[in-house]
Amino acid sequence: MTNIINDLTKCVSKAFEECGYDKSLGTVSVSDRLDLCQFQCNGAFAGAKQYKKAPFMIADEVAKKLSGNEIFKSVEMVKPGFINITLKDGEIFKKANEIAEDTNLGIPQAEKPETIVLDYGGANVAKPLHIGHLRSAIIGESLKRIARAMGNKVISDVHLGDWGLQIGLVIAELMVRNPDWICFSPDFDPDKHKVDPINVDDLNEIYPFASQKSKVDEAFKEKARAVTAELQSGHKGYIAVWKEIMRVSVKDLKENYGKLYVDFDLWYGESDADKYVDELLDVLNEKGIMHESDGAMVVDVEEETDKAAVPPVIIKKSDNSNIYATTDLATIIQRQKDFAPNRIWYVVDKRQELHFTQVFRCAKKAGIVPEDTELAHLGIGTMNGKDGKPYKTRDGGVMRLSDLLNTVIEAAVEKMSDENFDSAQEKRETAEKVAIAAVKFGDLSNHILKDYIFDIDKFLSFEGKTGTYLIYTVTRINSILRNLGVDDSQPITFNGVYSDIERELLLNIILSGEAFKHALAERAPSAICDNAYRLASLFSTFYHDNHILGETDKDKQSTWISLCILVRRLLLKHLDVLGIKAVERM
Repeated sequence: MTNIINDLTKCVSKAFEECGYDKSLGTVSVSDRLDLCQFQCNGAFAGAKQYKKAPFMIADEVAKKLSGNEIFKSVEMVKPGFINITLKDGEIFKKANEIAEDTNLGIPQAEKPETIVLDYGGANVAKPLHIGHLRSAIIGESLKRIARAMGNKVISDVHLGDWGLQIGLVIAELMVRNPDWICFSPDFDPDKHKVDPINVDDLNEIYPFASQKSKVDEAFKEKARAVTAELQSGHKGYIAVWKEIMRVSVKDLKENYGKLYVDFDLWYGESDADKYVDELLDVLNEKGIMHESDGAMVVDVEEETDKAAVPPVIIKKSDNSNIYATTDLATIIQRQKDFAPNRIWYVVDKRQELHFTQVFRCAKKAGIVPEDTELAHLGIGTMNGKDGKPYKTRDGGVMRLSDLLNTVIEAAVEKMSDENFDSAQEKRETAEKVAIAAVKFGDLSNHILKDYIFDIDKFLSFEGKTGTYLIYTVTRINSILRNLGVDDSQPITFNGVYSDIERELLLNIILSGEAFKHALAERAPSAICDNAYRLASLFSTFYHDNHILGETDKDKQSTWISLCILVRRLLLKHLDVLGIKAVERM
């Protein structure tokens, strides 16, 4: 279906052209003063300089040209040169009817769908997810859903840390604790022998223990480094243990991400990129851009316009080992071969900006991806406690993600009344969805670059801009439809507009597609949060001002029922792209 802003822009642009002006001056935007008009065009100001005329003179000509158009209730020139536009009610509910019939609910679809690889999650194997993993997972999942909702192909990749020193530390500690395991024997044969099973709880305890041990025991640290090198060189016993670690860890990670309604198309890791490292080295050597520096192999990526120094990117350390930049560049080669994406987005802590600047410049300099391929680091801010510092446990440690979610779920359970549910199980399941909605909306309603305060009480509030309020609004509509005996699949028809709040709500409905456009263009799920909250707030006002259940005018009630159904569908769509599940009642 057509977009209302695009339609109005074409109409106003044509009027500018018919008045003898450049049609590019006819861009229309949503009014920033809805009490005065619904849309506005400010092109006369740009035209004034070009045509040596006062802005109000140009605007007046165009407004008069437009005034005869039957879709407009009013078109006015307002000094010093604004063109204020208000649509007739019939045009508004005509657009609303179109949205109701559109399978995409008015969400603009890409004219040229793009392939986007989205790298988020960044979990490490053999380590439990902690709250530092929360934002990347939530934001990445939402961006994936937004881009897909607009017709693009998105491949999501968790990009596991599964091939570095942390694996060497775990295997080295397993050797200390289980020296008799056959996989650590020189006689180990993967075709004949099986690796002893590993428990995820043991893994979660071993890594922090081994990491701390390596800081005080130099011999153990060197052993872990040697194990890492041998693993990466194909040591059969270590590979077998690594596979068992991967099996256990990935299963646990999928379960924990699943609690957040986060999933990935690819569960690739650094190990999958390892086979492309030689190709990377060949490309860099062929281009003649890699050279030796203090025993390491590096590529210079500094540019003349840099205001701060950008160090060379290290490809091989002096001991010939790989670092994150090596595997990230090799991964880009892999992604280019597999998907030839138009864009590759990385949702990672904003403090990693220098690393990605180095990697992206090296990739373009080496020609690993075409020049027009977008490589973007979507830096994210920090989740802080009420003290303004990074969120910690009471004893100052890093909280496990599962512990955080359980805390919020228990708080949600306490807020809900038993009498609203048929069983304790239904209450618990509802509380889990409400808790995830609270956490996700509390995060996504902020710009991704912004640090924010994690406040359980605020996020679980039934009032204000919260995920709890949004899904409560859906349950309110559910209750209205149940009491009327109406099914959501009922055909939607708007017969008229009976109040100002309906008009404002319908206008927000037909402009919802703009929120999706903005969210994708700016990589900002917060735009979806803002629009969802506006819809819910306007609906709540409409609900309080009108007695839908007791209305005796059947045409009016039918229109109001249609409004309820369409708002519900749109809110559910907004919630879905935010990765939030609604509930039937709460």
